[in-house]
Amino acid sequence: MTEESPTAAGVMAALAERADASDAEFLQGFFKTGAGQYGEGDVFIGVRVPQIRAVAKRFIGLSEAQASVLLDSEVHEHRLTALVIAVLQFERAGRSAARDDVLRRRLHVAYLDAARRGRVNNWDLVDTSAEYLVGEYLYDTGAGDAGSELLRRLAASPSLWERRVAVLATFGFIKHGEAGPTLDLAPRLLDDPEDLMHKAVGWMLREVGKRVDRAELVGFLDEYASRMPRTMLSYATEHLSPPERAAYRALPRK
Repeated sequence: MTEESPTAAGVMAALAERADASDAEFLQGFFKTGAGQYGEGDVFIGVRVPQIRAVAKRFIGLSEAQASVLLDSEVHEHRLTALVIAVLQFERAGRSAARDDVLRRRLHVAYLDAARRGRVNNWDLVDTSAEYLVGEYLYDTGAGDAGSELLRRLAASPSLWERRVAVLATFGFIKHGEAGPTLDLAPRLLDDPEDLMHKAVGWMLREVGKRVDRAELVGFLDEYASRMPRTMLSYATEHLSPPERAAYRALPRK
């Protein structure tokens, strides 16, 4: 069987050829894999994202069953490659010439299952995939109340990673000019204990101001800035003028 065969074993072999021990050591630290850290126990072999994307393109025909093998691997790069492949398949299945809504739904459902099982379990894994496999899917299918309920359920999960999936999924709406899902979830997450969530919510609020409507962001800040964690507020106000940023950050904390 050649390296290009669409199997999990082929993907793993292709990644192993590109693995670098020094990169693995760096990535173990960068993604906080130590005891008590958010990525505790994650295993890296040292393959950088551009190489992962190159491998994913070669194995875009990987089946759902073989992708599950990668997602169940303890190796971070195996799981990331599976998610990049899923996004590539999702995007290809959305093109008008070869549209496959059945496949897009299967990828969406499989992704939610992987997130529930704890296989989408670091910020880069979430950020690579959630806006497409959840956000874009919900936007494209006009999921309405059911989509809103899904995002709220994910945002209320005890899992940090499911909560981040919910927030990053709203990027799929922001890119289509819709701020509603972000502005619905953000107040629910003001008291989230995790700094990674403060960053995610602030980032999406910033994108609302940049890509949708600055007035939507300002309206949110006028109501909630005094309750926002410092990191969230810092991210959200990044592209405002210095005097505006200073004014929001000087508000007394509630």
